[in-house]
Amino acid sequence: MTKVTEFISQAAGKTLFSIEIIPPLKGQNINELLNSIEPLMEFKPPFVDVTYHREELIDRVGADGNIERIPIRKRPGTVGICARLMERFHVDAVPHVICGGFTKDETEDVLIDLHYLGIDNVLVLRGDPEKSAGIFKSKSGGHTYASELVEQVSAMNNGVLLNAETEMFPTNFCIGVAGYPEKHFDATSFDTDYTHLRRKVELGANYIVTQMFFDNEKYFRFVDRCRAEGINVPIIPGLKPLSTRKQLSVLAQIFHLEFPQELVKEVEKCASDKEVRQVGIEWGIQQCKELMAYGVPVLHFYTMGKSDNVAQIARQVF
Repeated sequence: MTKVTEFISQAAGKTLFSIEIIPPLKGQNINELLNSIEPLMEFKPPFVDVTYHREELIDRVGADGNIERIPIRKRPGTVGICARLMERFHVDAVPHVICGGFTKDETEDVLIDLHYLGIDNVLVLRGDPEKSAGIFKSKSGGHTYASELVEQVSAMNNGVLLNAETEMFPTNFCIGVAGYPEKHFDATSFDTDYTHLRRKVELGANYIVTQMFFDNEKYFRFVDRCRAEGINVPIIPGLKPLSTRKQLSVLAQIFHLEFPQELVKEVEKCASDKEVRQVGIEWGIQQCKELMAYGVPVLHFYTMGKSDNVAQIARQVF
């Protein structure tokens, strides 16, 4: 297995292609997911990210009158999907490891399993809050911040477990973290956001993947500010082709994004989502060409279970 930073170094300035996939809901067949991304393998992604999603829970009054929490949506294990991806496509899998829903001991067990499978890369994230909660709350005995999770992975890379008496061989994870060109929505200011990001790098993060954005200037300013702050690890831009009119409001609300007015105007001219999808593809092509000219190490696409529009963009730029 190869580290993400090694792939970037070996590319010697050439921009690489990578994707992120979402595990299917339990009850669905993994082959549907694998078949959906197979067309993207022609662009030779050296690695594929696999997200992790905590259970979605609701409160319900039980037969005894007490409130009980029950899961309404589950996704299968990210670890298993990573193993299947590597076996079928011979690519490196990059599992997401999140704070939400895990204790520190459970996190340690997951990381040991990943190390056993020969996985050398992890993307470390705080994760989203429970939908019913609105604000992020860690599980009892778990991490509250991604920086704490980075610190735990770094400790394991140095052969240190939570229990000093446990026999341990050092892991060798390349650690990715998230960056936010338009500021993390929980950060009180851009200044504090960069302070937290620099802290994660100081604790051992090896590269950054950005939240999706549609205005390249925001990415360029983000990179410039990171470099000024002494953050010198590779910064991979995260991209999502716009595919429906509704996404203008949904993506802006969920991911706290601002769409360029030029893109909004083009979408407003469209009479159907089919036309919007084509606008999204054309915008994505131009966005990618500009990013490649800038010299980005990787174009990382958030597929969200779809591949045809990503493939159309990739055919024009790779």
